[in-house]
Amino acid sequence: MTTQTANRAPAYGFGAPGEKPAWQTIVFWKDNYEFVLAAITLLAMLGGWIGGELTNALPGWAIVAVAVIAFAAGGYSGLLGAWEEAKQGRFDIDFLMLAAALGAALINEWVEGALLLFLFTLSGALETYAIGRTRKAIESLGKLRPEVALVRRSGQEAVVPVDELVIGDVVLVRPGDRLPIDGLVVNGSSSIDQSAITGESIPVHKRVGDQVFAGTINGGGALEVEVTKLAAESTLSRIIAMVQEAREDATPTQQFIDRFSQPYTYTIIGATLLAIILPLLFVDEPFGDTLYRAMTLLVVASPCALVISTPASALSAIAAAARQGVLFKGGAYLELMGKTDIIAFDKTGTLTPGKPVVTNIHPLAGHSASALLRTAASAETLSEHHIGKAIIEKAREEGLELEKPVDFRAIPGEGIMARFDRGTHLETIYIGNDRLFLNEEMDLSPAIRMIGNALQRQGKTVMLVVRRSRVEDTLGSSRDWEVMGYIAVADVLRPESAEAVRALKQQGVRRVVMMTGDNKAAAAYVAERAGIEHVYADLLPEQKLELVKHLSEEGEVAMVGDGVNDAPALANARVGIAMGAGGTDVALETADVVLMSSDLSMLPFTLDLSRRAARIIRQNVLFSVGVIVTLVLSTILLPLFVPGFLLPLPLGVVGHEGSTLIVVANGLRLLRMRPATA
Repeated sequence: MTTQTANRAPAYGFGAPGEKPAWQTIVFWKDNYEFVLAAITLLAMLGGWIGGELTNALPGWAIVAVAVIAFAAGGYSGLLGAWEEAKQGRFDIDFLMLAAALGAALINEWVEGALLLFLFTLSGALETYAIGRTRKAIESLGKLRPEVALVRRSGQEAVVPVDELVIGDVVLVRPGDRLPIDGLVVNGSSSIDQSAITGESIPVHKRVGDQVFAGTINGGGALEVEVTKLAAESTLSRIIAMVQEAREDATPTQQFIDRFSQPYTYTIIGATLLAIILPLLFVDEPFGDTLYRAMTLLVVASPCALVISTPASALSAIAAAARQGVLFKGGAYLELMGKTDIIAFDKTGTLTPGKPVVTNIHPLAGHSASALLRTAASAETLSEHHIGKAIIEKAREEGLELEKPVDFRAIPGEGIMARFDRGTHLETIYIGNDRLFLNEEMDLSPAIRMIGNALQRQGKTVMLVVRRSRVEDTLGSSRDWEVMGYIAVADVLRPESAEAVRALKQQGVRRVVMMTGDNKAAAAYVAERAGIEHVYADLLPEQKLELVKHLSEEGEVAMVGDGVNDAPALANARVGIAMGAGGTDVALETADVVLMSSDLSMLPFTLDLSRRAARIIRQNVLFSVGVIVTLVLSTILLPLFVPGFLLPLPLGVVGHEGSTLIVVANGLRLLRMRPATA
């Protein structure tokens, strides 16, 4: 394998149609076994209920069999968790849920217990899924850096692992390679796509003395790069470390659950034991009644409605969002999104599509706009540069017929030259920036330069188109220089960006900011048209991270981005939002919310949905807690005033399951939500 091939991003391989390697099947079941167990629990529960209580179609042994299957599948994950905690002398909600399910089975209400285990297993499966996606995100970050590099040492070339590079090594980077290390260019020049690290919208031309980053992609030139940072200290490695550290921080909701889960468990276990012991010591009643009351207490105190109150609402809101192309990676992020009052936007690929387009065609010297565009696009037909492609695409949109040059040359960092055979003479077209025409010693008038400068101040890349005819005659050759005009390209604002920003402000978002690795002129130009007052430009990933941390001291921050360079900020923001179409894998996996269609008009809808979901979640929590308290007090206190009273288990089940159904139905209202324009 050549070094060039080794350094490129790995291609996806495909086998025969419908063929799936055995290892993929094993990994699928390993990563999704909790979903499978939840499905088995549900099917067994429904089969036993329909065949038993509903129709009496199944014999007794079959009812027992499906009950055992439901409890075994539904209780497997909880049993593992409870056992691990028990080995350390602790009991948690896993134990309480298992005890409640077994208590329901003990008093011959196994369907109740199976339903409890199904909901609990499903919740655990969703949590495991989210953790797995985070793991894959960090793995995809590491894949951006090649594993080996071609190094010149003592006049000899050798392929060495990237981790063995030392400061001062000279790495050879061929066209199309992904750079393996941070360093300085010591020989050669090329355009580098470094949007993954710095967020710049277009490739940057690098020459001797310029800094380059690991994980960026080399263009058409060969480079020699002197290593200035070890692999573990590169910008890409720091991004990976920052994402990992951010993911280790528990959310406030998780901290709350961890803090109060054990006390609640011990309280219910203690109350159940007292409900058995105290009557035996002080009350003369049959043991069967005492056990019945204790099991009823365990069932009604089981936080089934409380546990499902948040997921029911969150999953309904998540489903409603998914219908509109918005993916939430968990209910916690839905709730956190509703608290957002500061939104930070990346520029390139977020507020803008990340693709340069022709914005201005300014003809001079009597030329028409179509003639200028046709000439420039024809000259660029052999170009691989992103600016040339933008000019060609614009010409094709205008329906212009193009011709191919007989000679073409790219002038690195300056522009291009193309020649056309006109029969009697050669016509040469130059397209480039100021440096190109300074080299040709052209004397542009101040008026012409003012036009170019005005376009540049708008943050656009400005190219001057010049025609030179060379006519051969008996007197020798003559040169005729003619300035045809300017063509400007830029990464323009998405059509919906300005309206989305305006709608967010109307919804009460008190601060909207833009952060970007692009230059100040380009940032200011986009921000003005998007209606954003707070602009931060020329930022590296760690600077974006620090800015997000600073903003977090002022309020609840949501960060919207699409690139690897946005990953640390996305991970550290209260809510990270990634652009789905065209966004990097790392941004998508690191973020908490993904706009799958990259449509910013979905942001106001997402915020409104989250706020409504938060209100319904609060309603459900208060209601479910109220029902639990009422049922528990009825089970414990009423016998003190009505001797011999036993809360009928069916009534406890109705109250318990009824509250569950009510909170689920309340949450399902969110499924009807649509964007205001839908």
